[in-house]
Amino acid sequence: MRTVRTTLVAVTAVVLSAALAGPAFAAPRGHGDHEATREAIEAAVKDGVPGVTLTADNWSATAGVGNLRTGAPRSADDRYRIGSITKTFVSTVLLQLEAEGRLSLDDTVEKWLPGVVRGNGHDGSKITLRQLLNHTSGIYDYTEDEEFVRTYFTADGFFKHRYDTRSPRDLVAIAMTHEPEFEPGATWKYSNTNYIVAGMVIEKVTGAPYGDEIRRRVIEPLGLHATSVPGTRATLPQPSSRAYSKLAETTTGPTYDVTKLNPSLAGSAGEMISDSKDLNRFYAALLKGRLLPPKQLKEMKTTVPTGGPGQYGLGIAGVPLSCGLRVWGHDGGIHGSQTVALTSGDGRHSVAFNFNGDWSGDAVAVVEAEFCGE
Repeated sequence: MRTVRTTLVAVTAVVLSAALAGPAFAAPRGHGDHEATREAIEAAVKDGVPGVTLTADNWSATAGVGNLRTGAPRSADDRYRIGSITKTFVSTVLLQLEAEGRLSLDDTVEKWLPGVVRGNGHDGSKITLRQLLNHTSGIYDYTEDEEFVRTYFTADGFFKHRYDTRSPRDLVAIAMTHEPEFEPGATWKYSNTNYIVAGMVIEKVTGAPYGDEIRRRVIEPLGLHATSVPGTRATLPQPSSRAYSKLAETTTGPTYDVTKLNPSLAGSAGEMISDSKDLNRFYAALLKGRLLPPKQLKEMKTTVPTGGPGQYGLGIAGVPLSCGLRVWGHDGGIHGSQTVALTSGDGRHSVAFNFNGDWSGDAVAVVEAEFCGE
């Protein structure tokens, strides 16, 4: 069962699911035949996803609709909210700053943000920047707060509050009203608060908002023309499709158009917008070493156990597939949008796709079809 809440709260099935760790049944396939991938996205539509847009290397395909009212199809050029894929961009900037000698991943949060991570057992002087990036900090995830859930993940709350602006300090303060999940470094648990704090560190170190640094350091150098950090802008740039949600813990009931929202509720943990071509270009460049020196790229790919077959690095996950291939990337969920972007370790084979509904669809099947399908 997928809901809007679970897709924002944690890494979804694609990155950490046991479904990706079955016995090997085929060798990684070549890039020429995408028929299995096309069948997988069409199956997702039959399963209830309104529409899918996908690009694998230089091949694109769509299925279903981008607008349930008009029946307009999805476009291969659709721009959409990428949710937690934002985290890889944030981590890349922090690692660039480390390479420049402007910070160390072993710095404490307290060094850069005095008093921000403090309360109910949270202690920023015991948490390092590295622990933020690999989710071993133990900081409570603000998106699991009951009041936050009522405000943004139910129909009544969402339509009343979807245009509200939430500051990073506000989101961290919500987390500080709870006890930490565990002592820093003790284990792993995904927390969106980690990357809200990471975005705040970028601003403290550079004197510029984290989004400005992403634009200057990643978006502009790579020519990612469909990628943006919207801040408080509630609309999607064109071309784009509508985004749909059940705004409930179940997959039944009414379907709501949730396209417009103020993405500051996700901030540096998940507010960005992109398209499939740009996401492939970003991850390919990252894994080919165009954005980070070898030392920092190695750090990014140094993973910790998650309790599943997937391993989590610094804003990126290593995912074992059934055909023996290990791919790298992230997925992201936010209201009405589920996105996956994965790339082979050498950066030569990439796939990125988006469902414009947050309650159904087998993303794992799409990934397996593209990388392992016959």
